[in-house]
Amino acid sequence: MRLQMHSIHFDADQKLIDFIQKKADKLDTYFDRIIDGEVFMRLDKHEKNENKIVEIKMNVPGKTLFAKHQSDSFEGAADEAVEALRRQIKKFKEKVVLAKQ
Repeated sequence: MRLQMHSIHFDADQKLIDFIQKKADKLDTYFDRIIDGEVFMRLDKHEKNENKIVEIKMNVPGKTLFAKHQSDSFEGAADEAVEALRRQIKKFKEKVVLAKQ
């Protein structure tokens, strides 16, 4: 799956980008018609702890799915956001299958 990565207020290293890409690629196992997506990694300057925010937007046929999570690490926030998207994708897929019946 093609993901555009955006890091806001910092420069993301390749290891972090690869980690998020690998996590998001697993979503293809739940629904193989994901078109593309965007990932926004943001560093919130106001918070002392849990100042890393990951927002993921996925485009599927006819709908855009979105998840946003905040954690003390980008990896943790990405894990939570991907998990939220997994639940959304499964629910979306069930609706598509029911609509076709």
